[in-house]
Amino acid sequence: MLSFAGVLGLSQAQAQNLEGESIEVEMHKVSADGIGQSIGTITVRDHEDGVLFEPDLEGLETGLHGFHLHQNPNCEPAKKDGKMTAAASAGGHVNPSDGQHKGPYEEGHLGDLPALYVDDSGKVTVPVLAPRLDYGEVNDRALMIHSGGDNYSYEPEKLGGGGSRVACGVIQNGDE
Repeated sequence: MLSFAGVLGLSQAQAQNLEGESIEVEMHKVSADGIGQSIGTITVRDHEDGVLFEPDLEGLETGLHGFHLHQNPNCEPAKKDGKMTAAASAGGHVNPSDGQHKGPYEEGHLGDLPALYVDDSGKVTVPVLAPRLDYGEVNDRALMIHSGGDNYSYEPEKLGGGGSRVACGVIQNGDE
C-alpha cells in the first residue's frame, strides 16, 4: 500500500512537515432511496500544494471513478429532471467562476478532483492532490464519487461521461 508521501515522492519525515489541518469525512453509499451504509473515510488535509484527499474506502466497483467537490453539504436524494436522484441535494460541482468542466489542473470547475482508483479488491487507498483548491474552500461541501471515470470534457458525454452518484460524504469542520 502506498502512503501519500510515496505518491508525492516524499520521505515520511518530509511528509510529516507538510501535514496541516485535516478533517475525516465519512463516505456513504447513496441511491435514489437515501443514504446507505458507510464505505469508509476520506481524510481531507491542508497541504502546501493544495488539498490532499486520503481515501480509506472499500466496497466500490473496480476501476476509475469520477471524484468531485459539490456545492451543498447534503447527501440526501432529491428530484432532478422529475425523478428522485441519488445525492442530488449536494447540487453541482463547486464552480465559483462559472467555468467549464476541465479537470483539477486547468481553470474550470473548482470542484473537479483527480479520479479515484478502486483496486481489484474493491479498496481505494491511493491519495489524490487537488492543487487548485485551498483548504478553506472545502468546508460545508459534499464529496461525491461517481460510477465510472471522468475525462473532464463534455465529449462524448456531458460532464466527462461519469455515471451516477454512488457515494457521498459531507465536509463539516466544527471549528470554522
